[in-house]
Amino acid sequence: MDRSKSGLMAATALSALIALPVSAQDNSVSFLHYWTSGGEAAAVAEVRKAFEAQGGVWIDQAVAGGGGDAHDQVLRSRTLAGDAPGAAIPKASDAIEWARAGYIVDLEAVAAENKWDEILPAAFLPTIKLDGRYIAVPLFVHRFDSMWANAKLLADNGLEMPETWAEFNAAADALLAAGITPLAHGGQSWQDEILFEAVAIGVGGAEFFRKAFVELDQDTLRSDTMLAVFDQFRKLRGYVDANFSGRDWNLASAMVANGEAAFQIMGDWAKGEFSAAGLALGQDILCSGAPRDQPGGYAYVVNSLSFFSKQQNNPAASPGQELLAKVLLEPEVQLAANLAKGSVPAVKGLDLSSYDACAIKAAEYLAAADADGTLVPSVQGGTVNIASVRGAVIDTATAFFNSDMSSAEGVETLADALRDATE
Repeated sequence: MDRSKSGLMAATALSALIALPVSAQDNSVSFLHYWTSGGEAAAVAEVRKAFEAQGGVWIDQAVAGGGGDAHDQVLRSRTLAGDAPGAAIPKASDAIEWARAGYIVDLEAVAAENKWDEILPAAFLPTIKLDGRYIAVPLFVHRFDSMWANAKLLADNGLEMPETWAEFNAAADALLAAGITPLAHGGQSWQDEILFEAVAIGVGGAEFFRKAFVELDQDTLRSDTMLAVFDQFRKLRGYVDANFSGRDWNLASAMVANGEAAFQIMGDWAKGEFSAAGLALGQDILCSGAPRDQPGGYAYVVNSLSFFSKQQNNPAASPGQELLAKVLLEPEVQLAANLAKGSVPAVKGLDLSSYDACAIKAAEYLAAADADGTLVPSVQGGTVNIASVRGAVIDTATAFFNSDMSSAEGVETLADALRDATE
């Protein structure tokens, strides 16, 4: 072949490649996640549908395990081996560590073009930004200390939704006497810890919770109030069924849905399970915050996606990553995905009139707690705490719940563990 023709053909081919629209070059994103239950899967499907409608290529890499431990292990091993997924859902404190290590891509151009600073609540920005740059894109806002109840079981036994822990205990005792399991629970460590958090904020209040689990104040951790927290946590152990150990959280939700148990204390993602079962929220399934002996308080977590580079200190985002990041905060996607999952949107000012009564109530509680300063980050959600702190609380909660440890021993174990976790 004539060399001049060969060179011309090569140049033409290169020009054609350069001229290709960005979406034609690489609009694929592999997404590592653990959102696999009914409501979670439906929410992911909404995001995927919108992403693919705009030319994205979705590579789903789901890892089973509702608490995210398996996801975190896979993410760490793959990233350190040079095979990071395009996107994953690390906890906020873990995302900060990944960003500092140089594995999070730069999304500032997308953020500026789509005015993320304006459409997202200012209170959330410290958890999704590092040194002024976005390291995560928020999708869902959840309340961790939510309580669900089977309306028919309560009505048949002359009970109402309890507002205080004393009222809850009285209702649970009445249900036990009637041969009904009061509390549906899955005996997995992360579920034990969520239950413990709900008791802590309900017994001690928002300021107590903040001092104990955000500031890690040793006087608060060893206080009489913390002793009362463990006392109430111990009572809950007597209200679960004999087969709770190892049960997945969505199977505990199914117990409430099917009338096998009266209550479940679980984050508001459980709502998606009840909706998927065809139950009317606010009618068949009642909803509220977990019982309160102190006014106010709302334990939240923001579920966000972080976008990873396969090469350390190579912050260039792929076209697919930029597209997915943009899609995540589009109003239609926020509304559809959060409706499916049982959460509320991260984007401000959206019309929630199509949402159920429980979601609207949760959004109202969120706004009120933000206004009066009783909005607190969940320990389990990893919004502010490092992994060693989360681990100390989880380990203590599950050890206490599954043993005959005294409340005094629980207090000392927790305080000592949190002291050691930060030394």
